[in-house]
Amino acid sequence: MFKPEELFDLSQTEHASIFSKGEYPWEAIKAIKPYLRDHLRPGQHHHESLGTAYIGHNVFIGKGTVIEAGAMIKGPAIIGRNCEIRHNAYIRDNVIVGDDCVIGNASELKNAFLLNGCQVPHFNYVGDSILGHKAHLGAGVKISNVKLSPGNIVVDMEGIPYDTGLRKFGALIGDHTEIGCNGVLNPGSILGRSCLIYPNVLWRGILPANRIVKNKANTEVIAGRPQEPLG
Repeated sequence: MFKPEELFDLSQTEHASIFSKGEYPWEAIKAIKPYLRDHLRPGQHHHESLGTAYIGHNVFIGKGTVIEAGAMIKGPAIIGRNCEIRHNAYIRDNVIVGDDCVIGNASELKNAFLLNGCQVPHFNYVGDSILGHKAHLGAGVKISNVKLSPGNIVVDMEGIPYDTGLRKFGALIGDHTEIGCNGVLNPGSILGRSCLIYPNVLWRGILPANRIVKNKANTEVIAGRPQEPLG
């Protein structure tokens, strides 16, 4: 859980070297900005525009990507091939999006790295985070990246608190992991590969691979009062 290759298939990105400078995968979060500074070559390669979108000068867009009206790609950013950047998506500073990804309506990305095949399709916030190959966020999922209290994000490494050195650290989401609608991931969440988080779950901490997190909220069914017929 504390090595990049334990969470991510690094063959599913052209930017795997971003993990080479640190021992732990969260160190790549602070490497996104300098990586873009050194490797970004702005250009728009035969992408398709559906209406008017804002695309900053310091942006690369891969071949076959479709950008819908109202989207804003501020940059610096690298957008891969055959992606969908849908209406009203907001891609802020320092974002790397792999091939075949979806960034949907009212979804916002900031200082984020998405491997190939990710889907962030509806009303999502992804900040200071890394999403693995074919990770998927349900509608309304939010990744919280800053603690309410002062100090850096701390993770629990085999029962021992470890200071990541990051004031802003959202989540590491392993390959093929699914987060249900309206879920919230607290700062410093680490989710292994092929996990399933049920809708409305508030998650904190580390989740090993191949786990399911269920929401046990109680519900009550009561008899309704007879209704008068309309008309």
